Amino acid sequence: MKALIIGAGQGKRLLPLTETTPKALINIGGKTLFEWQLDALVDCGVSEVVFAAGFNIESVRQEADRLARKHAPVNLRVVHNPFHAIADNLATCWTVRAEMVGDFLLLNSDTLFSAPVLEKLLSSDIANVTLAIDHKDRYDSDDMKVELDGTRLVDIGKTLEEARVGGESIGMLLFRGAGPGHFVDALESSLENEAALKHWYLSVIAAMAGTMTIETANIHGLDWCEIDYPHDIGIARQMVAQWQTQQPVHLRSVGSS
Repeated sequence: MKALIIGAGQGKRLLPLTETTPKALINIGGKTLFEWQLDALVDCGVSEVVFAAGFNIESVRQEADRLARKHAPVNLRVVHNPFHAIADNLATCWTVRAEMVGDFLLLNSDTLFSAPVLEKLLSSDIANVTLAIDHKDRYDSDDMKVELDGTRLVDIGKTLEEARVGGESIGMLLFRGAGPGHFVDALESSLENEAALKHWYLSVIAAMAGTMTIETANIHGLDWCEIDYPHDIGIARQMVAQWQTQQPVHLRSVGSS
């Protein structure tokens, strides 16, 4: 299994912490976010990891070199997105489309998650594309909301009407079978329109949901958080502190994505 980590941007909402430090290299409980992700990926049997980087890529490469030594013989490498300053993460996905051969995981570099989250996704029923989701009582304007028909994805976006919302994406997908080919084709087609440079890759997933079945895996009750704002770092550090003392936590219910 291969994992592609999408993390080319600066993370300006975390300034000044990200003035020179990519979001994935923020220290969370003694490890970088990148290291927490890689540890969980390796624990779940992932043997190849590609990090799509852009902002201060040299620091990402240095961290990747360190982590490659820690996790030898895992194949870990960094791919450069030269458009990171003028484009959003759809273009970052496009820059690593050549890596989308065979089954693979796609995850955002700012999602902190416990290994059971990944295990739940990997053990989901076989589908070409499976999106990991969670649900909560209330959603805010920055949540990447999903509309569902049973477990099937109908639509995804931040502006879905409240009555349509059945959960939120946690920034992690699994592509299997014909899924990788469909996703690459959709990325290529989308970027024929230059406006797509400013789009999220989940807009491509939303379009695909109109033409093929995209399934979801609900990871509710398992530990994860997305790190977008300074207060998210406190939530993340509290979460990993409890992991380190082997105490169960369910902080996602009070956190924010």
